[in-house]
Amino acid sequence: MSYLVINAVGLIVFLTIAFLFSKNKKAINWRSIIVMVVLNLVIAWFLTSFAVGRQIVSGAADGFNALIQVAYSGIAFALPSMVHVKNMDFVISSLMPILLIVPLFDILTYIGFLPWVIKWIGKILAKVTGQPRFESFFSVEMMFLGNTEALAVSGLQLRQMSKERNLTIAMMSMSCVTASILGAYTKMVPAQFVLTAVPVNIINAIIVASIMNPVSVTPSEDTIATVSGQTDDSETSGREPFFSFLGDSILAAGKLILIITANVIAFVALANLIDKCLGLINPWLSLEHLLGIVMFPFAWLLGLNVQDAFQFAQYMGTKLVTNEFVVMGKVSSIIKHFSPHYQAILTVFLTSFANFSTVGMIIGAFKDLVDREKNNYIAKNISYLLVSGILVSLLSAATVGLFVW
Repeated sequence: MSYLVINAVGLIVFLTIAFLFSKNKKAINWRSIIVMVVLNLVIAWFLTSFAVGRQIVSGAADGFNALIQVAYSGIAFALPSMVHVKNMDFVISSLMPILLIVPLFDILTYIGFLPWVIKWIGKILAKVTGQPRFESFFSVEMMFLGNTEALAVSGLQLRQMSKERNLTIAMMSMSCVTASILGAYTKMVPAQFVLTAVPVNIINAIIVASIMNPVSVTPSEDTIATVSGQTDDSETSGREPFFSFLGDSILAAGKLILIITANVIAFVALANLIDKCLGLINPWLSLEHLLGIVMFPFAWLLGLNVQDAFQFAQYMGTKLVTNEFVVMGKVSSIIKHFSPHYQAILTVFLTSFANFSTVGMIIGAFKDLVDREKNNYIAKNISYLLVSGILVSLLSAATVGLFVW
């Protein structure tokens, strides 16, 4: 059996797993699911197999790289001894550019451009896929703003929706990636696959949530609440002065760098501590080996040979237990030696926030936004959040992997 066929079978298997976990199999809108699967395949095919698609992705990647180079000029002014070196440290090369990119995206939000883009892409997506308007809107919003930020500005909507729809939003939140952090990803793994993963993830997040937690939404319920409960006039009249807003954005970017740095240091150290403890039982035992065994069948279904599948499975497990930055840091110097297919599926799988720590962030966000009944309902379905996040990453990797060999 060829690896391409195995990859195609894997795509079907991952959809089947989502079906097996479905809360209401009879309520699944299969017409909408089929439309979204086909749409995703077309997007992946276009972005990876056509010259125009590759040029679009390449142009976007070049744009992010140009932004990063501009960011380096600011970093070099303050820390020249850390920039003008042969090999920059991880924090300097991958994270410090966030100090430019986050404020840039916040400025686009401040002037109204980014909300306008999100609104219209969400409308088009809802019309094409047949999904509720807010779910489509949110899937796009979280890809630009991030999961907790998108949840924070959707509080009024979440409070008006049923607990079942809130669970759908929580499941989708597991699979987001913030546009402002893509630049950091592109410094460690192939940029073209990072940027291809973004639209594919958006649709797969809706597909998995629609299969695992199908919810019927009436026309009267299919509305978009005013963000934060404000009218357009109140938003304009009460808007924070620009430079005050910009200062807060820069501080938030600095905090984000510290949070990521702290998480990476802590998770890498904890993983090594676990390895030391396991090594006392048996020298062969390690966290990566154990995770590799558990995740191996799923890795093999992505169209890899046995050796590469076991290695990929270890990366998958490490990413879920720690975060994507830990794995990207590990592979950044060697991924160029992998086959194109391996590069594509690994990069796409890593391009999301789906891991155990994200669950805590989402539960914490909902606790502050909705009533106890809705929050408890989401908390009782943590397993659905984890499974949905893993399945979206697998589906996206399988979808893109079909067209890259």
